Amino acid sequence: MVVFMMKLPSTDSSTRLILLCFICLLVLSYRTNSLVKLPPNVTVPALIAFGDSILDTGNNNNIKTEVKCNFPPYGQDFEGGIPTGRFCNGKNPSDLIVEELGIKELLPAYLDPNLKPNDLPTGVCFASGASGYDPLTSKIASVISMSDQLEMFKEYIVKLKGVVGEKRKNFIIANTLFIVVAGCDDLANTYFTIRTPQLHYDVPAYTDLMVKEASNFVKEIYQLGARRIGVFSAAPIGYLPSQRTLGGGVFRNINEKYNEAAKLFNSKLSKEMDYLRSNLHNSRVVYIDIYAPLLDIILNPKKYGYKVADRGCCGTGKLEVSILCNPLTPTCADNSEYVFWDSYHPTENVYRKLLAEVLPKYVDRLT
Repeated sequence: MVVFMMKLPSTDSSTRLILLCFICLLVLSYRTNSLVKLPPNVTVPALIAFGDSILDTGNNNNIKTEVKCNFPPYGQDFEGGIPTGRFCNGKNPSDLIVEELGIKELLPAYLDPNLKPNDLPTGVCFASGASGYDPLTSKIASVISMSDQLEMFKEYIVKLKGVVGEKRKNFIIANTLFIVVAGCDDLANTYFTIRTPQLHYDVPAYTDLMVKEASNFVKEIYQLGARRIGVFSAAPIGYLPSQRTLGGGVFRNINEKYNEAAKLFNSKLSKEMDYLRSNLHNSRVVYIDIYAPLLDIILNPKKYGYKVADRGCCGTGKLEVSILCNPLTPTCADNSEYVFWDSYHPTENVYRKLLAEVLPKYVDRLT
């Protein structure tokens, strides 16, 4: 937070005192309104994000893939209405979390050509829209795989050392909050849509594969110095507008088969993250459930101030996402009434509500 010193207007001492108190109250309210209350003497110098389109802040802009969103109407509510490659109408969870931690306002994409050396000590985003734990998921979409994100992170560590030195680099990595969001694309886009994995795996076996890959990824970043690692659950994918359209029949029913697969994966992922937390020395590996809070918003939209939960704001809201949600596609009159921005991703407003519920529950375990 930046506090600007200003000259108070010439007036009597009592008025000046009131003005000073008012300024102090503004400062205090800024700090006390924060969702995240870090324990005493705890520092989180940076945020590092891995995963898929939920966290991608623009990496896909700079690779050869059709999975992009650096065009209108994406970014409709971003600063200046600029589409930045975030799969949202505004900020996504990468930005909201780094902002909530008081680190900086936005989390830059690692592949952003405008990334500066002084951006590195406070964190970057490696996530890539349409990526997943299954290597096949990223291959199908021609996006950055989790293994490639890991290689980018290794490169980042070398660059970080060049900027701040070895000692400070080690401190930053050890105290950074690492977040990982993946899994939905594995189930929705690979297993249930491409269906090639179904030739070799039933749902229990495929979710085993996903959890194994997730576990290996966490162990890899741990070996590179990460200690505070939050791994998010899969969402209730059977309720996503696109999945209702693709797998819910002519009436776009809720696809419970997809939801059951997501819940099975989440159950296994939760147990594996608990195991890693207990067995990786000095680690704070935490499974973060977003399935339940997002489902509650979808099932009870009016409770949260929304009117529409079965389709997105972009176009018909039934299938438009990425290149299908484009400058020629009209949007709804008021996206604040919608749970989903496009047929796959929530609005910034929903992300804020989710994080308001989720972050306070897990911050102590992560720090």
